[in-house]
Amino acid sequence: MPVRLRELPTESLAEPELIAIRALMDAAFGMDEEGGFADEDWAHALGGRHFVLDIGGQVVSHASVVERVLDIGGRPIRTGYVEAVATAPALEGRGHGSAVMSAVNEHIRATYELGALGTGRHAFYERLGWETWRGQAFVRTPEGPVGTPNEEGFILVLRTPLSPPISLAESISCDWRAGDVW
Repeated sequence: MPVRLRELPTESLAEPELIAIRALMDAAFGMDEEGGFADEDWAHALGGRHFVLDIGGQVVSHASVVERVLDIGGRPIRTGYVEAVATAPALEGRGHGSAVMSAVNEHIRATYELGALGTGRHAFYERLGWETWRGQAFVRTPEGPVGTPNEEGFILVLRTPLSPPISLAESISCDWRAGDVW
């Protein structure tokens, strides 16, 4: 069966594709320790670039990259933030997720100062060049920065040719958004 990996913006995805990608997220995340893949998680994945791998027309792996501004040590960094990474559970371990993330990495390295994502699956991403952030994490709110200590140790970054000199031990903050801020 033909394997196809596409990169396209949200607005170029047809409604059946969006439905298939959302169903993939629900199948992959189920009711995990954080309650599964919420509507806010889905909203976070939209509005950027999607990397969709399908086999014979069936979506089997996906990731999206949305633009965010992270502050590192008080400096704003234009960041490609990775959302909604999943592979159909029955097809995990066959390289589909790695193929998608390799394309994501290329896009981030060509477009952004930094890549970032939140995960508990460090080994998968680290072998693709991602590094665990070791500094304190915050979210920027209208009232000022608020610590997100539960996220510390779960934020990974990907340096790019455009990355300024940074230390993984500096503080990092993201903009506030509904649902999971990281």
